Amino acid sequence: MKTRVNTPQARCRAGFARADITPPVGIYHRMWGAALHDRATGVHKPLTATALFLEALDGGGRLLVIGMDHCILDGAEIENVRTRVGEVAPDDVMVALSHTHGSGWMSRSRANLPGGDLIGPYLDQLAGTCVALARRAIDSARDATILYGSARCALAAHRDTWDENAKQFVCGFNTEGAADDTVLVAKVLADGTRGTLGTVVNYACHPTTLAWANTLISPDYVGAMREVIETSTGAPCLFIQGASGDLGPREGYVGDATVADRNGRQLGFAALSALESLPAPGTYFEYTGSVVSGAILGTWAHRSVPAEEQAAFAAWCTRRFVVPLPYRLSLPTIEETRAELAKWEREESAARAGNDEARVSECRARAEQMTRQLTRLTAMPPGKSYPYQIAVSRIGSSVWVFCPGELYQVFQTTLRARFPNLALVISTVTNDWQPGYLPTASSYDYGIYQEIIAAVAPGSLETVIEVVSREIKAVAG
Repeated sequence: MKTRVNTPQARCRAGFARADITPPVGIYHRMWGAALHDRATGVHKPLTATALFLEALDGGGRLLVIGMDHCILDGAEIENVRTRVGEVAPDDVMVALSHTHGSGWMSRSRANLPGGDLIGPYLDQLAGTCVALARRAIDSARDATILYGSARCALAAHRDTWDENAKQFVCGFNTEGAADDTVLVAKVLADGTRGTLGTVVNYACHPTTLAWANTLISPDYVGAMREVIETSTGAPCLFIQGASGDLGPREGYVGDATVADRNGRQLGFAALSALESLPAPGTYFEYTGSVVSGAILGTWAHRSVPAEEQAAFAAWCTRRFVVPLPYRLSLPTIEETRAELAKWEREESAARAGNDEARVSECRARAEQMTRQLTRLTAMPPGKSYPYQIAVSRIGSSVWVFCPGELYQVFQTTLRARFPNLALVISTVTNDWQPGYLPTASSYDYGIYQEIIAAVAPGSLETVIEVVSREIKAVAG
């Protein structure tokens, strides 16, 4: 029998800061192809940016994570934030998007659309806000201990579903598909007072409760989740989106914000249960033997971790690397995409002339798909492969993995199965959205949405899993 249970923990300097980054009402808001509106009509809950600054106790490493309530930001906007922070090297600044689809698509390429004139000034202000936010997080840093734990939450469901009537895959609740329900949490406690400086919730689920019928700016379920945690702890909660390429909320694609709140509370209470279960810093749980009572009882107690073992809690190591992922052979060209866009725009005009609203909606959605594909293709680096940039940071008995794009859940389930003694924080949609989805090789050629728009070839996700596994072994020793 295993007689000792360790709690993953780390010792470092840590500081949190929070800022409101809600765009103005009236800004361009359309995120969904099926949406009939262009401008945001109000605010469901504020969008926030939360900064977590971490520094090795010996000053030998720094990390700044800025979590933002946004779906997609152009690479240039993220790089602007990373380079302007100044007090932390750009390579050590991680901009992690929650991926809420209720934020609107904040791209300067949309400036010519209704409400698009507000995007540029908003993004300029956003960068300045993030710089000030980072400074506050750095200035507030103090010696701290990070405790990690986990819980389960059934909010996320598999979303690659076969529609027998339509004879095609659709992106929606799959009652038979497996879904990773892991909620990884971290509580950051100030040394001495043991006051909570902040918390981290790492969960994999597309924030797609709210969809085309929603016209409000919203963090989706993340907003209510944060409220649950912060009401209890009185400290900021940083949300980190996990590998959720094939995961979404069971109940979603609605316009009712109360559903997003209900989904958020579901995750919030699960995360809160994990936070409440964490022991005191610097301790482990040990079997202490039997006691004769009405039954023979097995007893456990919290013990102090020996000093020689506690030294490992301050370990710090970061590795950054690039994995070349081959582009898929069937990736459309820019010219093909422009031709397809022009075709759908012509058909939309014809449908409007014929007062066919259903056809107008479909044509508008198809044209929007082509517009986004054009934006993606234009931003792709030239050549035969995409330079996929990843960072892996060991902090005590945890490893934080930062990667761009949207990976399928097998990424995190495989890594956590391979490294059960480490707390693995999996941060996706970080520093860039490109190259979009990384589905499993087995999901290609079935007409699944994520596979259709994937830019990289089958086998890319599996390659990333193996490379990241080797890097985790290297930093964990």
